[in-house]
Amino acid sequence: QVQLLESGGGLVQPGGSLRLSCAGSGDAFNNYNMAWFRRAPGKEREFVAAIRRGGVMTTYADSVKGRFTISRDNAKKTAYLQWNSLRPEDTAVYFCAADRTVRLQLSRAEAAYTYWGQGTQVTVSS
Repeated sequence: QVQLLESGGGLVQPGGSLRLSCAGSGDAFNNYNMAWFRRAPGKEREFVAAIRRGGVMTTYADSVKGRFTISRDNAKKTAYLQWNSLRPEDTAVYFCAADRTVRLQLSRAEAAYTYWGQGTQVTVSS
């Protein structure tokens, strides 16, 4: 079992950069596949990015590929989501998720992840 806590959200200007952090505790962090999801106002939660336990293999939603980078530091028990050139449509609550066993084909699915953080608000506005 792992507990997740997101941080790093806030108000960011368009074109700015941001790095979100997801701190894990309670279990060996390197046993968990990690992912980021987001929920924009009035929309359902959508997949953003995923990273496997070892931190080498990553997957991105088409909507963010090329702008976003997911990474992890298992020694620090933390996963990250960072990107540049923030857009107003990036405004959303961002959630960190984890699960010990995720099939590669299901890494984009909410149902694949058992553990979730509380979310952190990102607002992109002038």
